[in-house]
Amino acid sequence: MIGIVGGVGPLGGLDLYKKIIEETIALSDQEHLPVMLYSFPNLIGDRSEYLKGHSTVNPAIALAAITRQMESAGVTIVGIPCNTAHADPIYGVYEQELAKTNQKIKILHLVNETISYMKALYSKAKVGILSTTGTRNSGLYRDLLLKEGFEIVEPSEDWQERIHAAIYDKEYGIKAQSTPVTNKVRLELHSAMDELKKGGAEIIVLGCTELPLALPENDHNGMTLIDPNRILARALIYAFSPGKLK
Repeated sequence: MIGIVGGVGPLGGLDLYKKIIEETIALSDQEHLPVMLYSFPNLIGDRSEYLKGHSTVNPAIALAAITRQMESAGVTIVGIPCNTAHADPIYGVYEQELAKTNQKIKILHLVNETISYMKALYSKAKVGILSTTGTRNSGLYRDLLLKEGFEIVEPSEDWQERIHAAIYDKEYGIKAQSTPVTNKVRLELHSAMDELKKGGAEIIVLGCTELPLALPENDHNGMTLIDPNRILARALIYAFSPGKLK
């Protein structure tokens, strides 16, 4: 079955599951694909805090342990709906940990899948990036997109702080207030994207899996919004059962 490493954050995992359902060809309950959403947020440390040096426990250790458990339960292909977890200091260790126990499970890389999609459809576009500060500082999207020949527009330091707060702030951020997302978050993110457009951005990567919860639309102010969670959902379906992909 398909596996989702949940809890990073919890709604990011649920959002990925929802999009797997939405992107599957099915006319009844029984025609949907088998999926395990395994969500243990209490076991996995914050990815941004680790990358910023505020935590000494690499979240990769817990992610690998959970992946092993999922494989034991019958999962054959898995995705992690967290962009920051794919930064090399975490993802590289995650791969090393799984190699130690010779795991056979297939892992789809959220960011690589997203960039492959962008290369196919938007190869000459100028890309704006919205993400946590941990993802931004790791250069995760920036470095891979530059390597593929894309032009990049990143937020200023001031705007990056505001974007990170829109995700993490304890009073109004998406992680604290998600049902519904606060108006302040949507206004901040819309303004941030408008700033990226001033820098020439033509498409925007929603480089945190909580961002589509606040920005479910497909475009903003003439810019296409790229949702890595939906891309990952489609990639998981295609890898598991190609004929079931819408």
